[in-house]
Amino acid sequence: MKVLWFVGLVCALAMPVFAQDHNGSVESKIIAMEKAWNQAYKLRDHRALGEILNDSIVLVNDDGSLQTKSVFLSGVDSARPSDEQQAEPESITVHVFGDVAIATGVFREKGVEHGKAYVRRNRFVDTWVNKGGSWVCVAASATPIH
Repeated sequence: MKVLWFVGLVCALAMPVFAQDHNGSVESKIIAMEKAWNQAYKLRDHRALGEILNDSIVLVNDDGSLQTKSVFLSGVDSARPSDEQQAEPESITVHVFGDVAIATGVFREKGVEHGKAYVRRNRFVDTWVNKGGSWVCVAASATPIH
């Protein structure tokens, strides 16, 4: 009976540690996916963006407008040349809830518009879902920080 109790205690103590390790690996994966999204956008890589973004993603732009995946992807080609623009995360925090992860943070965008240099900062909230072992973004929003 003491052995059974001891095994139960060890298992109970190990569960939170396993969950933390699992969540830590998911957090790392989501952070990598966020960075891959920025890189794919900069390189205008439709294939990579297509794999990262769910087909039914809801994108809320910093001006409050909504975009579908197809509209977003069609706008990638008309974006400013990638050598004039840089977008990089300043911070990313990930919270994992089973097969759902919420990434929040700030990204900075630098570029040239109408011959003038600009720097913009946006706070973002992205929702990721694990579908069949692959993480995809199902919702994204950005809000300007002034």
